[in-house]
Amino acid sequence: MTLLIGSLQLGFLYSIMVLGIYISFRILNIPDLTTEGSFTFGLAASSILTAAGHPLLGLVGALIAGALAGSVTGFLQTKLDIHPVLAGILTMSGLYSINLFVMGGASNVTLLNNDTVFTLVLKVFSFMSKDAVKLFVAIASVVIVTVLLTVFFKTSLGLSIRATGDNADMVRASSINVDAVKMIALAISNACIAFCGGLIAQYQSFADINSGVGILVVGLASVIIGEAFFGHRSLMIGFISAIVGSIVYRYIIALATKSDMFPAYMLKLISAIIVTVALAVPAIKARMANDRLKRNGMRESDGGR
Repeated sequence: MTLLIGSLQLGFLYSIMVLGIYISFRILNIPDLTTEGSFTFGLAASSILTAAGHPLLGLVGALIAGALAGSVTGFLQTKLDIHPVLAGILTMSGLYSINLFVMGGASNVTLLNNDTVFTLVLKVFSFMSKDAVKLFVAIASVVIVTVLLTVFFKTSLGLSIRATGDNADMVRASSINVDAVKMIALAISNACIAFCGGLIAQYQSFADINSGVGILVVGLASVIIGEAFFGHRSLMIGFISAIVGSIVYRYIIALATKSDMFPAYMLKLISAIIVTVALAVPAIKARMANDRLKRNGMRESDGGR
């Protein structure tokens, strides 16, 4: 039961990060590598403000930090014509120093003796256990973020972002500022990722400068696992699949760790393999289909002689 509750707590919390990756990876169709930097940026901002006695302001700070990081990546892509992958790497590299600066030069910050969002809610709902409060906050956060994103992507700006991901040239021909649309989309994507980092800092009561390492692969694995269950038929289904994928991924990792199936240091390699296989499957299927068509064509040509 403890394993399941822990997986649900982390699964729901990290699903906010997965939603951010889904926006850039699936909706905007841009490989954004800012993720690891913006996650830690949100974590750092949240931890410092929480340590100062402002946990709610810490989450707001995390949102703003992520939006700024995404805007910088968008600016590099659109205004300086830097390749999306390289733009993300540059922002992520710069954020390492900024994150250390935000954390006062320390590689980690502890929040064990500070109030967090979770302890504040526990004071209000004192009849609930700590685990129940953590799960409640995690679910409430995901529901709020998902509803806001769903409503936003049905607005004219949200539809412009979706259209840009499908066909940027067509959107540009409609006199819509594609550069601004991309910058806004990346800001929203990284705001979600950083917000997740802010929640994680308060959930685990500490922040570490290396917390974001490998987080992009974790997010992609969650997106792909979710799509294996639901596909990506619509925006809402896509968001739900991202959330479910995050929960399933966390449960698989917790199960593998508890059963000693794999040592803990192998988990990121396993995640990378999952993503690699999932991304390779469409290409392998297409190649097999082409080979099948060629063989059928050869049989028909031989039969016609």
